[in-house]
Amino acid sequence: MLLPGSSSSSLWQRCAVVLLLLSVVRAEDPYRFFNWNVTYGDIFPLGVRQQGILINGQFPGPDVYSVTNDNLIINVYNNLDEPFLLSWNGVQQRRNSYEDGVFGTTCPIPPGKNFTYILQVKDQIGSFYYFPSLAFHKAAGGFGGIRILSRPRIPVPFPDPAGDFTVLIGDWFKTDHRKLKAELDGGHKLPFPDGILVNGHGPNGAFFTVEQGKTYRFRISNVGLQNSLNFRIQGHRMKLVEVEGTHTVQTIYESLDVHVGQSYSVLVTMDQGAQDFYIVASTRFTDKILTTTGTLHYSNSNKPVSGPVPGGPTTQIDWSLNQARSVRTNLTASGPRPNPQGSYHYGLINITRTIKLVNSAAQHNGKQRYAVNSVSFVPADTPLKLADYFNIGGVFRVGSILDNPTGQPMYLDTSVMGADFRAFVEIVFENHEDIVQSWHIDGYAFWVVGMDGGLWTPDSRKEYNLRDAVSRSTTQVYPRSWTAIYMALDNVGMWNVRSEFWARQYLGQQFYLRVYSPVKSVRDEYPIPKNALHCGRAKGRSTRPL
Repeated sequence: MLLPGSSSSSLWQRCAVVLLLLSVVRAEDPYRFFNWNVTYGDIFPLGVRQQGILINGQFPGPDVYSVTNDNLIINVYNNLDEPFLLSWNGVQQRRNSYEDGVFGTTCPIPPGKNFTYILQVKDQIGSFYYFPSLAFHKAAGGFGGIRILSRPRIPVPFPDPAGDFTVLIGDWFKTDHRKLKAELDGGHKLPFPDGILVNGHGPNGAFFTVEQGKTYRFRISNVGLQNSLNFRIQGHRMKLVEVEGTHTVQTIYESLDVHVGQSYSVLVTMDQGAQDFYIVASTRFTDKILTTTGTLHYSNSNKPVSGPVPGGPTTQIDWSLNQARSVRTNLTASGPRPNPQGSYHYGLINITRTIKLVNSAAQHNGKQRYAVNSVSFVPADTPLKLADYFNIGGVFRVGSILDNPTGQPMYLDTSVMGADFRAFVEIVFENHEDIVQSWHIDGYAFWVVGMDGGLWTPDSRKEYNLRDAVSRSTTQVYPRSWTAIYMALDNVGMWNVRSEFWARQYLGQQFYLRVYSPVKSVRDEYPIPKNALHCGRAKGRSTRPL
C-alpha cells in the first residue's frame, strides 16, 4: 500500500537509497573500540621506585589487536598534569596524517581532557608499537604493542602458532623522565642507561609459558631510547617470518640485532627437554655491556633455568651488517592483499629524485644539539599540518631543509622538506659519526636497497638489491656508513622523519616531509577530522564536518 501523497516511483527511490545505505554499511570494515586512561603510577622495573606512565593501570600498556583494514577508535583520557600524545610507530595512517600523534601533526591532549584517535590499519599486517611522543615521556613508559593480523581469506606463509607473544625490549633509566628532560634542556647529553627491560621487567622478571613441542610467535620491538639490542633464547633457534609488516624469507638465527625503533617477528619451536630457559637481551656497540634476562618456562618443567647466560655479539659491526643484508622479502607470500609481495617491482621504477641526509652532533650556543643536513629542528607554536590546512603563514617554510648536506655550521629552524605526491624517491642516509644510527619515517614503508661502509657515491647503486629488499619503516645506519632506501610517495600528508635515538630526536634530529597533491580530493587525503583539537594559531578555527 502507498502512503498518502506518494507515488510508486518516489517509494522506489526511497527504497533504493535505503538499500544503498545498507550495502555501504555491510561493506564497511570492522570497528574496534578502546578506552584508555593515562595516569602516573609507581613502578619498580629496576628495583627502585619510579613514577611511570600507565595506560589503564598497566606498564607497559595494553596490546592493540587488529586485523587488516580494521578501524581503531581509541579514546585517550589524559590524567597526567601535562599535555600528552600517543603516536603509532609503523602504522601508516593512509591519507590521514592528522592522526599521527606527533606535535607536527596533532595538538596535544590537555591535562584532564580526552581525545579520540580514529585510525585505520589500511592494507597493513605485522608487528608494531605505540609510544608517547611529547616531551621525554617515552622514558617513563606509556608504550605497548600493536599487532595487525591478516584477514581470514589471505594466506599466511606459515601455520598458525600455538601462541603469540609481544616482547618489548629497551634500555631504561632509573632517573625520572623529568630530570632526563631537564638535562637535555640544559644542553647535556643523555647518560648511559641503567639497565634493560623486557615487557617492563628488569632481570629475571619477564615470564613466558609455553608447551613442549609447539611453535610460538614472538613479536620483538625495541622501544628503548638509544641502544641497539641483541635478542636470543637459550637453546632455541629463531625463524624470522615478518619485519614491520613484510613477510620475510624464513631465515634461521641464533640471535637477532634489533635496533632502536625496529620490530621483528620470529617463530620458535619448543624442541628442548622439559626445563626453563633464559631469554636474553643485551646492548650492542657499547663499551659496557648491559644484559637482562627473562624466563622461557616449559609448562611441564620442574627444572629452573641453569647454566651460564648465553652470550651474544657485542661490538662487531660486520656481524650485524651481514645479518641485516640477509633479511629479505618473501616474494611469493601474500601481504595484506592476496597478490604476492613480489608483484610490485620496485627495482624497475625510475627514480625521480635523490635525497641525501647526513646526521650530525654539535654545540649550538653552548648547548648540545643534533641536526640533519645542518638543520636542528625546533617545534613551531602550531602543529605544521594544522597550519598547512588553515593556510596560517609564518609557521614553517617548505624547503627549509635541502635535499643534500650543505656543510655549513648547524643552525636552528622548523625544517620541512617538500615532495610531490606519487614521486618515487631514493633517500641515502649517511652517518659520519661513530654511533649506529636508526631512522624512522612516519606514514610509509620503504625498501632498504643497500648499506655499506664509507661514503655513498652513485657507483654505490651497483650494490643495490633491486629484487627482494625488505620493506619496513625503520632502518639502521652503521658507523661511518650509509644506508639507501627507495620510497614511493603514495601517501599525502605531513610526515615525521626522525632519529629513533630519543635524545637526538628531542634535540633536533628530525624534520617533516610534506607530501603534497594540488588536487583537493578525499581520494588523495581525508579532510581534517571533525574532532581535531585546535591549538597555537589554529585555536578558534572551524573544522569542516566529515
